[in-house]
Amino acid sequence: MPLYEHVMIARQDLSTAQAESLVEHFGTVLTDNGGTLVESEYWGVKTMAYKINKNRKGHYAFLKTDAPSSAVQEMERLMRLHDDVMRVLTIKVDEHAEGPSVQMQKREERGERGERRERR
Repeated sequence: MPLYEHVMIARQDLSTAQAESLVEHFGTVLTDNGGTLVESEYWGVKTMAYKINKNRKGHYAFLKTDAPSSAVQEMERLMRLHDDVMRVLTIKVDEHAEGPSVQMQKREERGERGERRERR
């Protein structure tokens, strides 16, 4: 089955428990349609670059799935209909990265940035 990664943004006025239960709910929708939820991460409340539906912040969640396209389409359809979900991004990947996502890694684990060049 194809591998997918999903990022979901939920409204900022939800509690952490409600946001995590949304992830569980959409994971069960996926498994009911023949897919599997490989891994899920709750990234927390983050400030967005611009307002979406009058919200400046949102609960971010990341899902790694192994599912047929029909299951992903049904999950996305239900996400877009849900009042608490503001945005969804789904991409198809060749393989899932091992370990935590970049958002969950500590700053020291990510590696050093290159040195800055002097401007003239």
